[in-house]
Amino acid sequence: MRKFPSLLTFLLLIVILAYTFYSSKPQRITDLETSKQEFSTLRALEHVKNISKSCHYLGSESHEDVKSYIVEELIKIGLQPLVQKGVSISNNGIISNPQNIIAKIKGSNTTKSLLLMSHYDSSPHSSYGASDAGSGVATILEGIRAYVATNKVPKNDIIICITDGEELGLNGADYFIKKHPWAKNIGLALNFEARGSGGDSYMLIETNGKNEKMIDEFSKAGVQYPVTNSLAYSIYKMLPNDTDLTVLREQGNIDGFNFAFIDDHFDYHTANDTWQNLDLNTLQHQGSYLIPLLSYFSETDLTNLKSDQDYIYFNTPIFNLIKYPFSWIFSLLILSVILFIGLIFYGKFSYRIDFKEVIKGFGLFLLCIILAGILTFCAWQLLTIIYPQYSEIQHGFTYNGYHYIIVFILLSIAICFKVYAKFNKIKNQANLLIAPLFIWITICSLAALYLKGASYFIIIVFFGLISLFVLIQQKRPNPFLMVLLGTPSVFILSPFIVSFPVALGLKILFVSSILTVLLFGALLPVFGFYKRKKLIGNLALLLSFVFLIVAHTKSDFTEERQKPNSLVYILDTDQNKAVWATYDQTLDSWSENYINPEENIAEAYNANTLYSKYRKSFTYTNQASVKNIPQPKLEVGKDTIIGNQRYIDLCIAPQRDINRIDVYTKTLFNFDSLKANGETTKDFKHSNTKIYNAFSKRWSQNLLTYYVTKNQPLELQMQFHKDSLPQFIVYESSYDLLKNEHFSIPERDKNMMPKPFVLNDAIIIKKSFEIKEYLEKKVDTLNNEITATQ
Repeated sequence: MRKFPSLLTFLLLIVILAYTFYSSKPQRITDLETSKQEFSTLRALEHVKNISKSCHYLGSESHEDVKSYIVEELIKIGLQPLVQKGVSISNNGIISNPQNIIAKIKGSNTTKSLLLMSHYDSSPHSSYGASDAGSGVATILEGIRAYVATNKVPKNDIIICITDGEELGLNGADYFIKKHPWAKNIGLALNFEARGSGGDSYMLIETNGKNEKMIDEFSKAGVQYPVTNSLAYSIYKMLPNDTDLTVLREQGNIDGFNFAFIDDHFDYHTANDTWQNLDLNTLQHQGSYLIPLLSYFSETDLTNLKSDQDYIYFNTPIFNLIKYPFSWIFSLLILSVILFIGLIFYGKFSYRIDFKEVIKGFGLFLLCIILAGILTFCAWQLLTIIYPQYSEIQHGFTYNGYHYIIVFILLSIAICFKVYAKFNKIKNQANLLIAPLFIWITICSLAALYLKGASYFIIIVFFGLISLFVLIQQKRPNPFLMVLLGTPSVFILSPFIVSFPVALGLKILFVSSILTVLLFGALLPVFGFYKRKKLIGNLALLLSFVFLIVAHTKSDFTEERQKPNSLVYILDTDQNKAVWATYDQTLDSWSENYINPEENIAEAYNANTLYSKYRKSFTYTNQASVKNIPQPKLEVGKDTIIGNQRYIDLCIAPQRDINRIDVYTKTLFNFDSLKANGETTKDFKHSNTKIYNAFSKRWSQNLLTYYVTKNQPLELQMQFHKDSLPQFIVYESSYDLLKNEHFSIPERDKNMMPKPFVLNDAIIIKKSFEIKEYLEKKVDTLNNEITATQ
């Protein structure tokens, strides 16, 4: 193949790659002049701005302001919103007082209701909640406004439920599904979420059954930019889920669609989740889902969405959504194996395939996979040592994470081109393609057995088989035909290469490197004819180093990419001692004012790891002066024995403004019944988090975490065997360390921000409470009073 066609095919592949990402979401932003009957991104952005003016987690001062704003906007649309208040206890023992905002558009002849859902609370304690999930609330407000402006009367009831307490434990959704009568007649839910501040919005199905009819109806709705696939669906069903829609599925058997974006994951739950960082194309993408789905499902029979079979499905440019039944998986796999073997024999008898060269081809391809995977894995481990500050970003995607993705993709490309340039003496390219096809068939076989949703990778195999047939037929096939046959592989694989490290952290960059090699293998009918493989490999290696240098220049923390740090003050009332504590691996000028690594006593304070997303423990703890902070008041209000059962009411009442109470038992303890603020809790005999204390050599038990509203006390109603009395450890926390009158903590530098996912900027009071000791003291007091009276 001449150099000029090689250059053209290379450029054409770059264009196809760029189009894959460009075409995945809308590129035109609808402005304020957009018709009132259409979704306007900039009108939705105004809602995001108003919702995310300040942190508005449940129990915060701004929480009430955001609630009032949403209620007022629904009234402006012409609806009559209600606020549903109550006590909710999630399955993992999170208790709060959510306030859901609910409204309904009455249908003319409803089958079942269509639910639109997002949440308005931000994550404690420092997130502004613009993307998560102010964007979801704004999408619904603008979408409903546009729908009402059309003056349509829907066939089905449309319910809007803006939930509260999602960030704590899905409490609002839990309370809605358990307590609200409208929840009983919901046929389908559309939930809008975020785990970053930009990128494609992915559609994920939630169903207790199969997905056939869900996918059929979704495809009929005419969504212009669907981004979804059955691999994500299969993985999602295997993992523990944590969206409001999960509660509806588990507790109400309600099917639904989640729409969430994950790019710029480093903004998730941080002080950088602001409207300025929200990608407007992403907000437009959310609207492009809602409008057609709202129009379609408001008129569709929602009583018939259950299925008895699953679909393989995936999106591609041009064709949007491709789907076929799971029942085709093994048929397509067997057909591909038959065709593969048949083509090998056909090539052999045509003197176009040489088994010695095929074996060499296997060696080359496997060498590329091993080198790319191992080098990337080891290089990332080395980078985490060179840059220990990366560990401060708990979810594992650093500010320069996209640069590292490019670095290791280019490194993998360099490895492939240089390996094939150095060792490839094979003139017939058909021999080279057999190894990648065999690997891909193996991957599809494993998928068919263990991860059926990934079985659409068989499409790559079939286009590869066509390429193999052409290579057997022609020594020098049309290069543009080879590019066309390789295009489906680019469409299918390239989004995964980028999205896996974003979603799951840079620790799995090696997966992206391996996928890059697998894509290279699928494109061997194009690349195999290139004469200047070594040159391309050297250029890719050079660019890899360039981006590595760029990543280095962005490895520090600045005002735009702040260092997450943490500091809490713990007052142990049992020992009358106090400590400063941090979750940080690398200290900075702010935390070093209170933490000295050489005086670390963190192990003594990690017996009960306070509930957080990643179950992080304190890294450093130092002695601090004891402050005169009001302690919580613990009182037994009722103590009754009936038969073998003892009934005790315990009230934990704060004596200062607080945000959270965590309750542990000192040892494992089984309650026959346990209620918190009047609501029955989970089964503590089987479902509790159990933590081992290495010092006392005992197990402790996390009963619950209570997020406080307006300083309301925590009231526990307990029932257990009369001869067994629980011993409690109570942690009472407030998020006011930087504002409390007892302290003079300086503001963080501008290149720092509060660390998310952990209890931070908090004053924590630890207090033990033994009911037996309390009752004995109470009896002694009564006896003394009686004696004094006599």
